[in-house]
Amino acid sequence: MWGFLKRLWKFVRLGLVAAGLTLLAAPVVVPALVTTLGFTSAGIAGGSWAAGFMASYGGLVSAGSACATLQTIGATGALGGPSLLAGAGAATTALAVALG
Repeated sequence: MWGFLKRLWKFVRLGLVAAGLTLLAAPVVVPALVTTLGFTSAGIAGGSWAAGFMASYGGLVSAGSACATLQTIGATGALGGPSLLAGAGAATTALAVALG
């Protein structure tokens, strides 16, 4: 039984490390990816994937939609708000548990 629990903890610890690293990298990686898709600080780049995505809305992009949210990230270069702070806290906790 203890052998099983040790092996299980090994996988749980690996998952916590992966989750923690992902949450810590997200504020850098996500804005870079969003900008690459065409959501830029100057607006949606013509001929980009973002332009096609915006066109799929038929000109009626509402506040809070996926397109609007991605454009906000592209324009500001940041993931904002309390969810980012909660994610950073969760990442720190996961890493501390896994490595401690």
